[in-house]
Amino acid sequence: MPEEFRIQGFDIYRKVPKDLTQPTYTGAFISILCCFFILFLFLSELTGFIATELVNELYVDDPDKDSGGKIEVSLNISLPHLHCDLVGLDIQDEMGRHEVGHIDNSMKIPLNQGGGCRFEGEFTINKVPGNFHVSTHSATAQPQSPDMTHNIHKLAFGEKLQVKKIQGAFNALGGADRLSSNPLASHDYILKIVPTVYEDLSGKQRFSYQYTVANKEYVAYSHTGRIIPAIWFRYDLSPITVKYTERRQPVYRFITTICAIVGGTFTVAGIIDSCIFTASEAWKKIQIGKMS
Repeated sequence: MPEEFRIQGFDIYRKVPKDLTQPTYTGAFISILCCFFILFLFLSELTGFIATELVNELYVDDPDKDSGGKIEVSLNISLPHLHCDLVGLDIQDEMGRHEVGHIDNSMKIPLNQGGGCRFEGEFTINKVPGNFHVSTHSATAQPQSPDMTHNIHKLAFGEKLQVKKIQGAFNALGGADRLSSNPLASHDYILKIVPTVYEDLSGKQRFSYQYTVANKEYVAYSHTGRIIPAIWFRYDLSPITVKYTERRQPVYRFITTICAIVGGTFTVAGIIDSCIFTASEAWKKIQIGKMS
């Protein structure tokens, strides 16, 4: 036996001569419909392959160990009825830090022709429970009735994440309006800070913090009389870290899916066409039998 016939013996895709096949209108319709269906599924899978998937997970750990135990804070708040000379930022925590009148990386912008003040500042806090508050404690002379009504434009922790897919509470207090509250009242914002990590496709990580907030408004008194009001931000850190990871479907999985789509569609279409053809031939035979 010639060598070429031995090799052809391994062919599992045997060819049927054209004169032994019969084209039909039904088969043509199913074939065209099958091609459009395959094209639709292919484009759907291609869109999913190109797009990135965002996977989130929770774990217990400090993700940013290189930060030196510090968290960056960005605060932007307006007090429309308190003069800038009276506005100050105080920071204290359980590690013994007690700083009155923090001025580094901060700016005061007069409002309402000098009658109000907008405070913008960036500072760091330790990763321990504590608080920072906007008050008149650092003023040379304390006012009799400081008006602590305010509007918070921004309060954010850590690096800013500009990712549309993440709808997190990175600036939960942004837009908080307390202008209609009691002017002599103190405001307590209780914050639970949640470490957040975002890892892109290249493996680069960015560290930020989300937070939940609860607040209360009250007028405080002591045995010497009314206590000077302030705007308190009391924070504690959650041990749970939220991690967002960008992922893309592997190439081998995309190829496997496309092969399954093409093969499966043609197989099912062939079965349907075969059933229709067999049924139509049987019906023709029945009609011929009735005529005879």
